[in-house]
Amino acid sequence: MLAKCQRYIPLSAKCAGILFASFAWQTAFAEGPQSTPSIFAPASTPATSIYGLSLFVLAITGAIFVTVASMLAFVIFRFRQRGEDDTSEPPQVYGSTQVELAWTVIPVLIVVVLFLTTARMIFAIQDAPQPKSALDVTVVGHQYWWEFNYPKLGIHAVNELHVPLSSPESPKPTYLTLLSADVIHSFWVPQLAGKTDVIPNNINKMWIDPQHPGLYVGQCAQFCGVEHAKMLLRVYVDTPEDFAKWVKNQQQQAVSDETVAAGRHVFETQACMNCHTISGTAATGRFGPDLTHMMSRDTLASGAMANNKENLREWIRHPDTFKEGSLMPAMQLNDQQLDQVTAYLSTLR
Repeated sequence: MLAKCQRYIPLSAKCAGILFASFAWQTAFAEGPQSTPSIFAPASTPATSIYGLSLFVLAITGAIFVTVASMLAFVIFRFRQRGEDDTSEPPQVYGSTQVELAWTVIPVLIVVVLFLTTARMIFAIQDAPQPKSALDVTVVGHQYWWEFNYPKLGIHAVNELHVPLSSPESPKPTYLTLLSADVIHSFWVPQLAGKTDVIPNNINKMWIDPQHPGLYVGQCAQFCGVEHAKMLLRVYVDTPEDFAKWVKNQQQQAVSDETVAAGRHVFETQACMNCHTISGTAATGRFGPDLTHMMSRDTLASGAMANNKENLREWIRHPDTFKEGSLMPAMQLNDQQLDQVTAYLSTLR
């Protein structure tokens, strides 16, 4: 039970502030409609369960607040001093077995009810059986980006997770296996599921079954270094038709024409190929994101900026412009090489 509960550690106020700022940053650079990152608009079964629990806890704690505040207000008003000559003292009660039992038993009962309700919700989510129709995705957290591998589909995606729509008539949940390549991260998309830690040398699992198509934004929710606040993620919930098209495109090798051959040559003769992979080429690096279909993504640098040629060129020239502390080094390319590499990468769709 303790191991399960440790995977839903509440955020500190400071971390919550960082998350709010990072979500605002992502919204500023996002293209097209996107949902509000709020637990109060659940779009998946785990998130709905958490939402229901939060309302239950809010109702109980709200009732406690109203009761205590009302009693305090009554005491302040009833036993207030009634003028300068009022020196009387209210009747003093020295011990009451009934009162002491009440303020001991009632809080204990409230804590037990909250504990059992929370435990029931956690077990219901964690022990849900995985249907054969489920999609398996392995999530790897890096400083400071996300890697998504679809083992049954042979797809490697980055920062933008695509999953199929799930409905009661045609359930298609997505089961995520969470791994870390370096430090502790935390996978959190508020509208789809609870916060789950991504720990080195440890496998955590979670699942989602989004019931409404669209874009859902998320964030690494565990401080993991300098650029933690910009370790964003985007979950695209596609209709079955759109998801099939996305899968077909991602399974193809990179295609580029002869007009950008010079850029491909620069990419393959510089250190770029040591860190990045582009299928069908000599580039097989695994330290950085897979670039095979990079222009099919809406953002660059884990959601830090919109994905267009201008931003791409500046990112290659000097990554710290957008993401200070990024582990990608400046490649020290001249203007001609920058233009050539940008032109080449811009064809990778």
